[in-house]
Amino acid sequence: MYCKNCGTQLDDRAVICPHCGVPTDNYYTPGHKVEGTSIRHENTEDMPNAGLSVLSFFFPIVGLILFLVWQNSMPKRAKSCARGAILGVVVDVIIVAMTYMTLFMVTVLINAGLIIV
Repeated sequence: MYCKNCGTQLDDRAVICPHCGVPTDNYYTPGHKVEGTSIRHENTEDMPNAGLSVLSFFFPIVGLILFLVWQNSMPKRAKSCARGAILGVVVDVIIVAMTYMTLFMVTVLINAGLIIV
């Protein structure tokens, strides 16, 4: 077998080219054994999910729980839940800060006599 990238002659069992590092056709063979371990193939169910991200945005604790449950088995989906939860917390903090600033400014204006209640 020859490397498709650099043309170097390879062993028929080679998974990557030792010369240029490009994966061979054996790299993509399901169940191919490399030194006693099998190559892990991407989980087709492990895809970022917009619905779970939105759920995590509105309920960050749910996003945290889903992240902790899926972080090893479905890392891409877990990461999308974590992003939604983090974004939700950041937006919540901004909204609370703006609310307190508005209440503070209204209180100052009332005390200054600029707003009559």
